[in-house]
Amino acid sequence: MRTSLFSFVIAAALPITAGVMDARAADVTARELTAALYKTTTAEPLDYSNKNLSYLDLSGLDFKGARMTHADLFGTDMTGANLKGVNLVGARLDRTTIIRADFSGANLSGATMLVPAAYLTLGNATHEAPRFTGANLTKFRVNGEYWRVDFRGADLTDADFSPHSKRFGDTTISVSRRTAFRSCDFSGAKMIRANLSRILVHFSVLAGADLTEADLSNADFSKADLSGADLTGADVTGTNFDGADLRGVRGLDKARGINQALNLEKAVRQ
Repeated sequence: MRTSLFSFVIAAALPITAGVMDARAADVTARELTAALYKTTTAEPLDYSNKNLSYLDLSGLDFKGARMTHADLFGTDMTGANLKGVNLVGARLDRTTIIRADFSGANLSGATMLVPAAYLTLGNATHEAPRFTGANLTKFRVNGEYWRVDFRGADLTDADFSPHSKRFGDTTISVSRRTAFRSCDFSGAKMIRANLSRILVHFSVLAGADLTEADLSNADFSKADLSGADLTGADVTGTNFDGADLRGVRGLDKARGINQALNLEKAVRQ
């Protein structure tokens, strides 16, 4: 997991500034939840909607398509958990550990995932990356740092990747480092009106992605593969396209702020 002095300061301050919602005990214990999941089937998934599951060790669990809408999962450990098809609409997954967690096909519409721990080693190994293949991430609020994460075919319509968070109370993380998606795969993803302002997308693949009306202002797409993507109506003011593959991109010439885009001459366009 990549760390910094700033991260340690925030982490150290968290127990002091955390509010009542974070301090209170979870509604169930990890043992109780594990036992319940063991007994259930995907045909009759568990319903933990609106439950406080914060700080629980849920690593390695198969959630069997559970329903956890608006659940509070702050600080939980989901290392290696199978969350395929889980309903996490509006859930709070801030500060969760998501190493090797599989969210493929899950519904995280309106959920938040602020500054999670996605890697165990400094090398950010591929096998440690979480998966969001085909997930519903509409209006998803996420920041932090991600390497080699699979977002292929995901729906990120109206998702917000910007680094700063609104303050809803003492329990909410209000700042983070610049959001980074390095060597991630967004092939075929739907990112309509997504807020990608100021994020790093180095070496990532966005081939065929739908970025219509997305905010890409001041983002860094150096060496990214945008071939065949649709940027119709997107804001590219200050966007860095150094070495990016822009072959077959639709709508770029008429994108907002195209005259203020950076290093277009260094992009691959034919």
